[in-house]
Amino acid sequence: MQEPLHIETLEARVDELIRTIEQVSGENKALRTQRSGLMAERAALIEKTELARSRVESMITRLKAMES
Repeated sequence: MQEPLHIETLEARVDELIRTIEQVSGENKALRTQRSGLMAERAALIEKTELARSRVESMITRLKAMES
């Protein structure tokens, strides 16, 4: 009679592992999506920073020219 108990225990553990894998898989997918969004946001911020830097450098150059 011991074997059916072991099989039921094993089945329960396998079911638990399947649920855990599905949960982790879902979390992994969500994290990949979030990462992708953050990388796109970072790229946009870098572009804006470079544009601002260029504008400031241009203003500084014009101000220096006006001083001369």
